[in-house]
Amino acid sequence: MPLFIALSLVLCFLAQTASPLQDSLVTPLLIYISLAVAIIGIFGSLFKKWSSIIWYDIFSSGTLLVWFAYWKPLFKDDSPIFFYYPVYFSLMTAFITLFFIGGRDKIDKDSLRLMQVIDKRSIIQPWVVMLAVLGSLELQQQFMLYPIMMTLLIFRFTLASCLEGRSH
Repeated sequence: MPLFIALSLVLCFLAQTASPLQDSLVTPLLIYISLAVAIIGIFGSLFKKWSSIIWYDIFSSGTLLVWFAYWKPLFKDDSPIFFYYPVYFSLMTAFITLFFIGGRDKIDKDSLRLMQVIDKRSIIQPWVVMLAVLGSLELQQQFMLYPIMMTLLIFRFTLASCLEGRSH
């Protein structure tokens, strides 16, 4: 998810430097556009026209912008969550991409079969996790819920990436 990693790092930089660009990222228009992008990501993952990896990136990037714009007015200007969460997201995604997805060709047959069974279970379908991430954006009093749901989405992305291109 290169777009998501880059966007996380940009938001981290903007939050750390107290950039005036933050004001333009907190507009209602950006919230609606980003939410539309995230919803397109959900529908794209359902119809599977393109690689599912692209839809994860689109959805994650859209929800990250919604999160920033929707939550930023609720916290103090120097709140550390707008620095630490994006750093966490980018490092977690980069680590998983490098070590797990990069080594997907080395997965043994038993592990691959188990991953395929997990992939077919309805509770962890991508759209279910994506809807949970969107729902967590509304629960602003539970400020840890969004990063937890994004972590689950990153794990689901890892599973999909490791299985993509392999016969089920």
